[in-house]
Amino acid sequence: MRPAGFAAAFALAAAMATPHAHADSIVYKCVDKSGRVEFTDVNKAGCKPLDLPGYIPAPPQAARSPAPAVNMRQGAARPPTPSPANFPRVDTGAQRARDDDRREILSEELRAEEKKLADLRRDFNNGEPERQGNEKNYAKYQERVANMRDDIGRAEKNVEALKREIANIRQ
Repeated sequence: MRPAGFAAAFALAAAMATPHAHADSIVYKCVDKSGRVEFTDVNKAGCKPLDLPGYIPAPPQAARSPAPAVNMRQGAARPPTPSPANFPRVDTGAQRARDDDRREILSEELRAEEKKLADLRRDFNNGEPERQGNEKNYAKYQERVANMRDDIGRAEKNVEALKREIANIRQ
C-alpha cells in the first residue's frame, strides 16, 4: 500500500471510530504538485472537503492537559479518593462479620480445589495414567495426558489464588 493510501485509510478509520460528530468539522484532502496526499482540517489551495460522518477533530494543543505523572515505584502515595457525604458507611462489627463470611467461603472453595487437585494428581499417576478402552490410538492417549497436565496446572493456580485472597482479608 502506498503511503498516501495508508494515510487515507488511517484517516478514514479514525473518522469512523469516533462516536459523535460536529457539524462544523471539515476534513480536507489536499494533493500537491508531486501527487502527495495530505489530510487536514485547514483549507489550503488545491484541497477538497471530504464528507466524513462521525469525525471529531482533535482539541487544540492548549486545551489538552495531561494528567500529572505519579511514579508509584518511588514511594509516591496515591491521593486519597474523597467519598460523598451520603456514601453508606459500614460499622466495624458488620465489616468484620462480612470478612469472616468471605474467609469461610474462600476456605471452602480452597478445600474443594485442593481435593480436586489431589484427585487430578492421583489420576495423572506421575505422567503415566492408565489407558482407557477408547484410546487404542496412542495420539488420543497423549492428548488426554496433555489435558490432564493442563488441568493440574489450572488447579494449582486456583489454589495459589485462593490462598492469596484469604491472606488479603483483614484480620
